[in-house]
Amino acid sequence: MARDFSVAVVGATGAVGRTMIRVLEERDFPVREVRFLASERSEGKELLFRGEKICVQRLDHNSFDGVDIAIFSAGAERSLIFAPSAARAGAVVVDNSSAWRMDPEVPLVVPEVNPHAISGYKTKGIIANPNCSTIQMVVALKPLYDCARIRRIVVSTYQAVSGSGQKAITELEEQVRAWVDGRSSEPRVYPHQIAFNCLPQIDIFQENGYTREEMKMVNETRKIMEDPEIRVTATTVRVPVFYSHSEAVNVEFEKKISASEARELLSAAPGVKVVDDPLHSIYPLALDAAGQDLVFVGRIREDISQANGLDLWVVADNIRKGAATNAVQIAEVLAERYL
Repeated sequence: MARDFSVAVVGATGAVGRTMIRVLEERDFPVREVRFLASERSEGKELLFRGEKICVQRLDHNSFDGVDIAIFSAGAERSLIFAPSAARAGAVVVDNSSAWRMDPEVPLVVPEVNPHAISGYKTKGIIANPNCSTIQMVVALKPLYDCARIRRIVVSTYQAVSGSGQKAITELEEQVRAWVDGRSSEPRVYPHQIAFNCLPQIDIFQENGYTREEMKMVNETRKIMEDPEIRVTATTVRVPVFYSHSEAVNVEFEKKISASEARELLSAAPGVKVVDDPLHSIYPLALDAAGQDLVFVGRIREDISQANGLDLWVVADNIRKGAATNAVQIAEVLAERYL
């Protein structure tokens, strides 16, 4: 990268926003100036960036003058309102919400999978960051797809409460303490108790019986992989884990890939780490993935129920690779190749 950039982080005080700031620092993104933007509730707060205290400014339509890249993590409603303003001011928006993901004029990008799609930002000035559960799955599946093309994916997710924000983390903590103390604790974030429980509902149900989260995985996978013929079915489950989503992924290919071939392909894939020694109880764990930027893959085995199938266990930190890190990686490609 030959130049420095003015970067705005929108939703800077949220869990993902704070992680975006940390990832910008860790990856030494070429920042000339940084602006932290949030709602009026956070106006005036101070956040650290490279040892300097930066005052949080109130987000409005005039927040983006002189900004080159605006990384949004402020929810779909605010993104729909303010991302076009940022683009009109000359910034390129990298948006972490669901607002723009399925817009045909907005690229949906995972840098290890479809970095070339970033070039499409010029139409609206916006690049969409995919859903966290979709990101880790397509990173793991891309090298296998390139080898044998995928016909069908059956995925069941086990998603951490941090995917619902800080209030959900607090709710799990409070419910665990209440259980230890012999007290009851009413759920507020989720429809049922999450502590010591699994909830087969993430987001609201649609007319077809799938939740909105499940349909995100279906539609986003097809768009990112640039293959509308892939058949995808998903069951998304919230589990009492603080950080890192886990996924059981069953894949049917057009031709056979052995488990050993899959391990070799995945071991050479960008952003992937194979952790697969089940005889010694070594496989990806949510606790180990937390705080990491890699997608961990294990339990790689041939599906005994079909000729061209594989089963995988895929784990990644939903706040980092599933959100903040992926957004910063998009910004890196954007800055290096297009700005």
